[in-house]
Amino acid sequence: MNRKIVVLRWGHRPERDKRISTHVALIARAFGADGIIFSDVIDQRLKEKIDDVVRRWGGDFFVEMGKSWRQVIHEWKKKGGKIVHLTMYGENIEGSDVLDRIKKAEGDILVVVGAEKVPPEMYRLADFNVAIGNQPHSECAALAVFLDRYFGGKELLREFKNAKVRIIPCRAGKKVIRIG
Repeated sequence: MNRKIVVLRWGHRPERDKRISTHVALIARAFGADGIIFSDVIDQRLKEKIDDVVRRWGGDFFVEMGKSWRQVIHEWKKKGGKIVHLTMYGENIEGSDVLDRIKKAEGDILVVVGAEKVPPEMYRLADFNVAIGNQPHSECAALAVFLDRYFGGKELLREFKNAKVRIIPCRAGKKVIRIG
């Protein structure tokens, strides 16, 4: 199935969350998402950092900022997309059939990860509230595990178009080549 998967980073606080939000974006890109939306804020420095990674390491990953999270979700649902909210209170990805139901559902997927406590409304708006374990953990871990489970590990072997640098896997040491 050729569907778009985009991450919605809810609640990014530039003065506090820049490092974690950068990690969320890097994970989204490396683990197969098509892009990331940072809702309710514009953090130009963060966008420039992520765009620079895409320029050097390749791919078509996009970054959007500034729309309200409600607007993003409303527009997503209006186009027939599904909302997957990653929360430790949701259906456990291992102990339920939630991943199968997500894969069978029609439409593109918007994966919501919060930076701060999300409002109760998010649980009602989401088509799927998914837990990567029901214990406190990082949104970075939750996103990585969800995308890896969704793609079955195949995203880890993907070649990124238009890359200027590439890592050559090796048992010891580091080998990075420059392309173009």
